[in-house]
Amino acid sequence: MTAHLPLPPVPEPFRLPFHYGALHQIGVDWLVDPGPVRELLAEDHPDLTAAAFEDGRALVSLNYQLYFAQYAFGGGVTQEIELNVIAFPTASEGRLPRLGYAQYAQGWDQTKLLGIARVHVVCDNPFAIRAGRELYAEPKYPGWFEVGLPSLNGPEGKTWTVRCRAAAIGPDDTLEKDPRPLLDLTAELDGLTAVAANSAPITGYGTDHEGRLLAGPMNVYQPYRWYDLAAPEHSDRARLALHSPDGGLGRGIRALLGDEPPAVGAWTFQSPPVAAHNRPYYLPTGPRL
Repeated sequence: MTAHLPLPPVPEPFRLPFHYGALHQIGVDWLVDPGPVRELLAEDHPDLTAAAFEDGRALVSLNYQLYFAQYAFGGGVTQEIELNVIAFPTASEGRLPRLGYAQYAQGWDQTKLLGIARVHVVCDNPFAIRAGRELYAEPKYPGWFEVGLPSLNGPEGKTWTVRCRAAAIGPDDTLEKDPRPLLDLTAELDGLTAVAANSAPITGYGTDHEGRLLAGPMNVYQPYRWYDLAAPEHSDRARLALHSPDGGLGRGIRALLGDEPPAVGAWTFQSPPVAAHNRPYYLPTGPRL
């Protein structure tokens, strides 16, 4: 008989589940040589196995998030970027369906065992950094962002630009910005047709300091939008520039992506607006006729 595992602790002052008030997200996927991916997982997540897609290649994903959360004391906005490997618990291999990349990207894996093994996570919120480390065993550290996003409050277009810069956590858990850029990520999705992707819940994997594997699902309550970038004419739609190749994030990207093959897909999510403040209009004044 299999013994039941205890749930991981939830230390104070955290509460779970964590509820997002709004979420804006862009992810870019690359199919890569599986050798370096397996080596990294063996070191960082020994109980995970890299998923194999076309020609046995592994899948690496870089995703940026901008989200709002409402707390008892008010609200907060957080940004982060994750470098992930798509992987599954080795002990559960027999439950997995056999999928190609496009099928996985559209959410065909209803076991949700194909999840994200986090390699590096850069975040601009010290409280969220602490929560990621303590609750989900995320390799999370400080950075900050300059971004351009598709928005109903901006010019038309579907181009995303994300610049991640270095930072440190100072006294009283304040973020101390460093002007040094770490990376730029650009995804030009204008003119492309998206496919609705039923990929949530997304399972995030972490390995804690005791070597225990844990999984934390994230529910997103509407479909993602997936863009197929595999055709040669789309090879320059997604671009990645490393400005700090010898830092932790840069080394991880260089190890996993090598010479950076063309991205095979991109996926986005943007929370719908909940209210709109409309254009004003003039009222007649003066004596009534």
